[in-house]
Amino acid sequence: MKVYGVPQWTQLVLLAFALCVTIPSTAQEHLRPSATAIPKAFFGLHIHKGATTTPWPSIPFGSLRLWDCYCTWADIEPQKGKWNFNLLDKFIDLAEQHGVDILLPIGMPPPWASARPNEPPDFRKGSAAEPRNMEDWDDYVRTLGTRYKGRVRYWELWNEPNLKQFYTGDPQHLVAIEKDAYGILTRLDASNRLVSPSPTGDYTGPSWLDSFLASGGGSFANIIGFHLYVTPKAPEAMVPLIQKVQKVLVSHQLLAYKPIWDTETGWFIHSDVKPVQGTSIFPVVEADNAAAYVIRTYVLAWAAGVQRLFWYDWDSAAMGLSEQGKAAKPAATAYGEVYNWLVGSVMNTCDSDRSGTWVCQLGREGNYSGYIVWNAQGPRDFPIPKGWNIINERDASGKSRSMTASHLQIGLSPVLLENKVR
Repeated sequence: MKVYGVPQWTQLVLLAFALCVTIPSTAQEHLRPSATAIPKAFFGLHIHKGATTTPWPSIPFGSLRLWDCYCTWADIEPQKGKWNFNLLDKFIDLAEQHGVDILLPIGMPPPWASARPNEPPDFRKGSAAEPRNMEDWDDYVRTLGTRYKGRVRYWELWNEPNLKQFYTGDPQHLVAIEKDAYGILTRLDASNRLVSPSPTGDYTGPSWLDSFLASGGGSFANIIGFHLYVTPKAPEAMVPLIQKVQKVLVSHQLLAYKPIWDTETGWFIHSDVKPVQGTSIFPVVEADNAAAYVIRTYVLAWAAGVQRLFWYDWDSAAMGLSEQGKAAKPAATAYGEVYNWLVGSVMNTCDSDRSGTWVCQLGREGNYSGYIVWNAQGPRDFPIPKGWNIINERDASGKSRSMTASHLQIGLSPVLLENKVR
């Protein structure tokens, strides 16, 4: 993504998407999520100006990805050997103060270190090329790993390498620099974990990942990164994309021991702030639908096998959950709600029927059962099974009410039906 304006990959890809007619799937799905309790680290976020003007978010979350915050190689070593850690230090200090994990993308060389220093994109010449020589790359990775030893444990090699505005080399070069980064970081701290380069989208993302893994990239990454953007489609379109990614990992015999992280996903969200120039050509999700999208995204991603998901973003004008870091939107409230619904629970099943109704069952200690229910097509009458013993309903806005009825009107916005009040 590009800093604060219209995201770069979106400018090139979403215009074509926006011309398509999206017909939500009515295929049945029977997802079987991980049997482990959902950790708070599953809930990731991007905050662009958190080290300068944006107050710390009002919503709970567990992971912070430092992208579009002037923390790339080009920002912290603009000239060889001259380092500027000011912003990065502030972000890491803030994350520690709030008990939040850091995911630090590495890459995007400054012109002096770039193999093609005059190459576009114009907003940062040479940043989409691989490093000119490995000594400079190794020094950069070693400097970061040493400075933040014990403070940063998760590192991500490159952003959206299947898009030319972010990477113009071939997968083989990325495997070579990944190998060096993996070796340096693990020697510095055995607890360090490296996320593979994260391609994006349904069109070239899975095929790029396949090429990268075929070149040996799976040997030097602890985690597989991907950006599950499906705009202008609804969150349910993430499920078949996740399954494509899993199929790629199966073909390389990696699915059993390489977790999948979605390190960036979001939609354009309606704002009361004057929109950024150019965003009007892309579909904008209205406030209520955006709140529903947040909940459905996190529920479906976990159910389909994603272990972390970083929402893009908190404070940009086009995609922020807040009004540029100030007033929270309904989507931010929904983020906090689904965090409370999921964290600490075990999701046992998550199924949809041909009418578009989804039911995802949660369990907790003390014989607690919760059922997240919605319909991706629109309003439906939903008969509540007697065996659920529902006494309480919660919605995306945080409202709670006692339940005695045997039927419920459901729709695009999920509700949580509980057999106990927590």
